[in-house]
Amino acid sequence: MKIAPSILSADFAALGDAVALVEAAGADQIHIDVMDGHFVPNLTIGPPVVEAIKKRTRLPLDVHLMIEEPERWVETYARAGADLITVHAEACVHLQRVLAQIREAGAQPGVALNPATPPGVLEYVLDDLDLVLTMSVNPGFGGQLFLPTTYPKVRQLRELLAGRGIEVSVDGGVKISNAGDLAEAGAQVLVAGSAIFEAADPAQALRALRGASEVPN
Repeated sequence: MKIAPSILSADFAALGDAVALVEAAGADQIHIDVMDGHFVPNLTIGPPVVEAIKKRTRLPLDVHLMIEEPERWVETYARAGADLITVHAEACVHLQRVLAQIREAGAQPGVALNPATPPGVLEYVLDDLDLVLTMSVNPGFGGQLFLPTTYPKVRQLRELLAGRGIEVSVDGGVKISNAGDLAEAGAQVLVAGSAIFEAADPAQALRALRGASEVPN
């Protein structure tokens, strides 16, 4: 299981320190939520912050574009240092074209699915994907409650993606209490924000989350 701390819940006045802390604690990648106030009802950060974080960590940056017309920004975020760029299926009129654009820009392409979006929308872009991000809350804000409909959706995705080497990531309300069930359902990456950065000891919280996600053989 990969653990991807989401900086949406970190102290924005000390992002460099927050990233360094979770990197030292064994995080596998850093999840960066970009919101435009249109696709989701919130505003967060832009390319300069991604570029600044890139200078402070050796971990891959998974930049999650929760924005309208993401194709306008793919090259910009790739240049800023995004290793993975995830766009929403719901925001892309020409999804395959955007995924090809991401790969051509030098990043790994991913697709995020809102809770009400079925896995079947990916059927004709499977050859263009490296990651599927399953939203387990409605996107826009951190700290929301996990939606239990995520478990069967993750199982459906694992069936759809069988043998393709495409990772399934889960984002939203991920905590120690559901990490094991998500792993059993087939999740391979857990994105966690408040469960890590709002803990008294974020490093210990990250390690505990990883431990809870370990499924016995």
